[in-house]
Amino acid sequence: MSGPFGRNLGLVVALLLICAAGIITAGDRFASIDNTLTILRYASTIGVVSIGMTFVITGGGIDLSVGAILALCSVWATTFATQTMAQDTHWILMVFVALAVGSACGLVNGIVIAYGKVVPFITTLAMLAAARGLAEIISERRTQIVTVDGFKDFFSADILGVPLLVIIFAVVSVAGWVLFNRTTFGRRTLAVGGNPEAARLAGINVNRHTVMLYVLVGFCCGLAALMLVSRTTTGSSTHGTLLELDVIAAVVIGGTLLTGGRGTIVGTVLGVLIFATLGNVFTLNNQDTSTQAVAKGLIIVVAVLLQQRLARNATST
Repeated sequence: MSGPFGRNLGLVVALLLICAAGIITAGDRFASIDNTLTILRYASTIGVVSIGMTFVITGGGIDLSVGAILALCSVWATTFATQTMAQDTHWILMVFVALAVGSACGLVNGIVIAYGKVVPFITTLAMLAAARGLAEIISERRTQIVTVDGFKDFFSADILGVPLLVIIFAVVSVAGWVLFNRTTFGRRTLAVGGNPEAARLAGINVNRHTVMLYVLVGFCCGLAALMLVSRTTTGSSTHGTLLELDVIAAVVIGGTLLTGGRGTIVGTVLGVLIFATLGNVFTLNNQDTSTQAVAKGLIIVVAVLLQQRLARNATST
């Protein structure tokens, strides 16, 4: 029970308890299908970034700039010039721009960390400031409205009653699980996060792999930006504010060690659903965002304390 199965079972129980609390306090407002889809839509954006963050943290790093990168991607993909070219050609151009900008930001982070030997905390903190500032400059601190109908129609579509955004989150989660658990990329990520020097001696190009991890989370930020733009039909430099808090919290709650070397995609997905459901319960009960932030902070502290205790028990045995 102290292994992955036990941790995931505990997360499932926690999610069920939160759902029970929602039903007791909010009744049919919480238990309705529409509210369930609302929770899943909200979770999908955070969830896509959380999948990428799981790889980064498992590899021994961290990325504080994901919210700012998402904002920059949303702004760049919805500028007048980008949308004009998309209308003249195809709306897929907006998708390409967002994914390219996110990947480029991740590439810069990865190169500075891997080859510049700057610690991830400082590097991504600098990217947080730079990306948010660039988003404000490009947008002139104005909200940019999406006018490309093809883009809006595609991302707002439902497939068999399930929103496309939820399906994208499910596909990314499955792809992330396969990449993490069934490929050499996942095994190398665990090795790099557990002991970089041992990984280097084993023949793994640690620097290159580190760069790839940050490009991956940058790509996920670009995809999440498209999902958020489709939900709000806007691009804004304020998108993704404090997103890094929700993402890191979901990853840590899911059972990924902040010190690296151990990660779980299933746990991350459950962590995302826990926080999304908890936020929904608070909202339905008219609790302000400050109360929600306090609750999230307490949950993070408890999760880290439990991780440390489990790590000590594993070491002693």
